[in-house]
Amino acid sequence: MIRKARLSDCLDLAALSLQVWLHTYAAQGVRAKISHYALSTFTEHHFQQLLNNPTCQIWVYIQEEHLVGFITVDFDSSFNNEDYGYEVTTLYVSEHFHGRGVGRQLLDKIKVQHGASFWLSTWVKNRKAIDFYRNLGFKLVGKLNFELEGELHENHVFSYTS
Repeated sequence: MIRKARLSDCLDLAALSLQVWLHTYAAQGVRAKISHYALSTFTEHHFQQLLNNPTCQIWVYIQEEHLVGFITVDFDSSFNNEDYGYEVTTLYVSEHFHGRGVGRQLLDKIKVQHGASFWLSTWVKNRKAIDFYRNLGFKLVGKLNFELEGELHENHVFSYTS
């Protein structure tokens, strides 16, 4: 079931974010910069703030009372021009549920709710995500950097328009 996130989901959103983020970005192990970022960013309070922000929205995928994925959109974000629409800031799916259509269904939900013109970024070394987006018809439109405590990490920017 996909529904809008509630304040009662915030702790689970934080836990799933930690799981997915560390699995993706700490492939070579954990170090202080990674630990600090993950533990200070993915908190219950962080998600409470997002839910209280009128320009953001979170949709959750619940299976048998368990959070298995979520998508966050930001309507006040733009990349180069307005033609790219709103930003998908996060699409996280538990690795145990990869290949089961969770990510695709979350993307379909936001298309129906908010329109099919949006953009997102993903780390250039996140091969699974890049392949997933390309298979769904996303177009590579640029690059931007994610800063992790002074380190720049290159990201691809993809746009989607149906």
